[in-house]
Amino acid sequence: MATDKELSNFLEGVERRAFKHAAYTVRNDESALDIVQEAMIKLAEKYGDKPAGELPMLFQRILQNTILDFFRREKVRNTWVSLFSNMTPANQDDDNFDLLESYSAEEGTEASESSADKIEREQVLTIIDEEIQKLPARQREAFLMRYWEDMDVAETAAAMGCSEGSVKTHCSRATHALAASLKAKGIRL
Repeated sequence: MATDKELSNFLEGVERRAFKHAAYTVRNDESALDIVQEAMIKLAEKYGDKPAGELPMLFQRILQNTILDFFRREKVRNTWVSLFSNMTPANQDDDNFDLLESYSAEEGTEASESSADKIEREQVLTIIDEEIQKLPARQREAFLMRYWEDMDVAETAAAMGCSEGSVKTHCSRATHALAASLKAKGIRL
C-alpha cells in the first residue's frame, strides 16, 4: 500500500507531464488544469490504497478517461450552445425562419469540419499509429516516452534500464523511420 507521502510524491512528480499531455490534447490550459486536478483527485480517492508501483498505470488510465469525459461534455455543450445561439429572437415574426438554414457551426469546432476532413484526419492518425506499432519495441518505447509522455532523456533511460545515449539513438532511429515511412505514404507533418 502506498503511504500518503508516496502518493504525494507521485502526484508531484507526474503533475507537469500530465498537464502537458492534457494541454496538448485539449488545447486549452484552463481545461487541462481542471482535467489533471480531477484525475489526481480520483486517483487519491479511489486508488490511494494501492501499492506505489501501480500508481503510474492507474493514473495514466484515469487521466485518459478524464480527457475522454471532457471531450464528451464539450461535444454536448457545443451542440446545444450552437443550436440556441443561432436561433432568432422570439419577438421576431418571420414565418420563413428555418433553424437548419440559419445554423452555422463555429469556426474551428468539430461541427465546422467537413466530413472529408474528418475522414482524412482519422486515416492519417490511423496510419501514424500503425507505423508507430511497426517500430522495433525499444525504439517505440523510447519514442513514446520521450515525445508522448514528455519524459526527459534521463527519465526515459532510467525507465528503460539503459544509457542516455541508447535513448537518444533509439529516438533518432524511430523518428527517421517514421518520417521515411510516412513520407512514402504521402503524409507530410
